[in-house]
Amino acid sequence: MIEKKVLITDRADRALQSGLLKRGFKVDDLPDISYEQVLGIIGDYSGIVINTKTPARKELMSRALKLEWIARLGSGLDIVDLEGAKERGIAVINSPEGNANAVGEHVLGMLLALLRNICIADREVRKYLWNREKNRGRELSSMKVGIVGFGNTGKAFASLLQGFGCRIYAYDKYKKNYAQEWDHVVECNSAEEVLREVDVVSFHLPLTVETHAMADREFFSQCKKGCMVINSSRGKILRTTDLLSALESGRLGGACLDVFENEKPDTYTAEEKKIYKKLFERSDVVLSPHIAGWTGDSKVRIAEVILKKLDEAKLT
Repeated sequence: MIEKKVLITDRADRALQSGLLKRGFKVDDLPDISYEQVLGIIGDYSGIVINTKTPARKELMSRALKLEWIARLGSGLDIVDLEGAKERGIAVINSPEGNANAVGEHVLGMLLALLRNICIADREVRKYLWNREKNRGRELSSMKVGIVGFGNTGKAFASLLQGFGCRIYAYDKYKKNYAQEWDHVVECNSAEEVLREVDVVSFHLPLTVETHAMADREFFSQCKKGCMVINSSRGKILRTTDLLSALESGRLGGACLDVFENEKPDTYTAEEKKIYKKLFERSDVVLSPHIAGWTGDSKVRIAEVILKKLDEAKLT
């Protein structure tokens, strides 16, 4: 019997390695391996576990002659050459179910921080400033919240919002009648219909040709004045320059960003540095470094999901 090898290229829970070993694979767990190093050895492996630092596009797949499957830690498949994988008969597995709740909780936390001026107040108190009236906030229960994309993370966010009593307006281009089981969710026929109604709009979308830069100047112009924008999906869904302009003009009332068009600050161009400096200095923006789905609990669940899907696809 030929021994099949799996390469793990990023930090996964130990349950993934042990589960693969129990299923008869030889596992090389190399979370610090570089992309260039992966290219040099990928020809030996029948399976690979990846995250954003190791995209499985044409360059990699052309060298992966034994590859039978690709497993993505998390959800985004924009880092995989899906057409090439299909042509080669390579199975592609992702694990959005594993970190959906983590994303939902993070988004909710960012939104509450924005509404209640928590980040501002925290910085002020540390400076011995006691500005109670200045930091009078707003309650989520009185608001309408829009969710664009009602997949795993969109539903997780909606579920968490149930306890706040706010009304939810959802839009998902590729689903119908998905809100029937949700008493507090209104199913909309377009993103524009959502924007006309809501005080907050949150993106829960994959990055595709359709969604790339969908949140642009025209999109923001359709938002109700003072609307707050949340993006925890993919940075390139939103045009940073247009978001900044909408904030500066007062069209938008704030933003929560966990993802960015460029997530490598050391590669910023002079223009990007200028734009991000303006954005990062704003007190009506809450920021985090792409960690919405990044919890110890989700790390375990992602491993469990990958193993389950490998079994279901009869790849083990």
